[in-house]
Amino acid sequence: MSTSPALNQDPTPAPPTGLSSTTSLEPGMALALSGGGYRAMLFHLGSLWRLNEAGLLKDLACVSSVSGGSITAAALATRWGELDFKAGASAQLVSAVIEPVRKLARHTIDIGSIASGLLNPFSSIADSLAAAYRKHLLGERTLQDLPDHPRFVINASNVQTGALWRFSKAYMGDYRVGRVELPNLELAVAVGASSAFPPFLSPVHLRLPEGAVRSDLGADLHRPPFTTNVFLSDGGVYDNLGLEPVFKHYQTVLVSDAGAQLSPEQKPARDWMRHSRRVIDLVDHQVRSMRKRVLVEAYRNGSRQGAYWDIRTNINDYQLSDALECPWEVTKRLAEVPTRLAAVADDLQERLINWGYAVCDAALRKHVCPGIPRPAGLPYPRGV
Repeated sequence: MSTSPALNQDPTPAPPTGLSSTTSLEPGMALALSGGGYRAMLFHLGSLWRLNEAGLLKDLACVSSVSGGSITAAALATRWGELDFKAGASAQLVSAVIEPVRKLARHTIDIGSIASGLLNPFSSIADSLAAAYRKHLLGERTLQDLPDHPRFVINASNVQTGALWRFSKAYMGDYRVGRVELPNLELAVAVGASSAFPPFLSPVHLRLPEGAVRSDLGADLHRPPFTTNVFLSDGGVYDNLGLEPVFKHYQTVLVSDAGAQLSPEQKPARDWMRHSRRVIDLVDHQVRSMRKRVLVEAYRNGSRQGAYWDIRTNINDYQLSDALECPWEVTKRLAEVPTRLAAVADDLQERLINWGYAVCDAALRKHVCPGIPRPAGLPYPRGV
């Protein structure tokens, strides 16, 4: 198959190669968690819940995430060693991962971070955002506290190079600059960079010591200031599905997508701020659509296995006779929850988690493992 050049970029020692064959792909299963603020963060909790019940969460080889998905991924990574992966057992997942993330979702952190960053001359907006993640969810854990397996990759966009900057336990960097091996960066800073929505929460400035970044083959920008002063924005600017790191390397790819729907505007705003926001949304929509097309074509031609599920999906499109009850008129309103890091009421939290659970279940039973039993019901009794 032919692919976009954007899917061929990778900061590994080998030069970028095409994806026309599957001979170099790893046989493991990987999961990508999209951006979308707290909406995505909560929707993905439902996906993790269903994956765990189905016995698939423990089999993941890699979890790649951007933006709101990175909040969920980081919470999962930090508690991975505490989880019970017996099929159907989710009590520990709920107490260790889901409840702490729900607690974060009761706090508005985007407006506070902006205000703090503007008013405090000694702290940037990005510093304030990282402080909120540190306080409410991640503590002082670093990238070295991530598990060895599965591999967690938290993605941001390098504003200077136009490449995907990846944070992981093994390294952080991009293919044009090089990599910092075994980085000790705070996880809250990495998640803050991944979720630094432009223009208000972006950019995040990483100051690196000279010599910290090792050059890789093809690193054409391995020199200061690219290697000493790194400016990052939301990972969704480059890849709102978090797809690139897993699509290149794994035979089976699962994608949970809670990106926003682009709505038509009959009379678009003309002021620079709202017009810029609209243009950013257009770019995001096109990037996500392009990557989704590449992914779906790979499923169709057999070069990849797996499933894609979308917060904007009508569950009836899966054509399952026993899909969980999720009326289209209701779920499409959940997809319209604003892309914010703003407090979400408990009832809406539960509905978003239920919807992520239900549509993940439909995708898994339709495309990945048709033999798994239908769940008895949704995680929370209020439905969607």
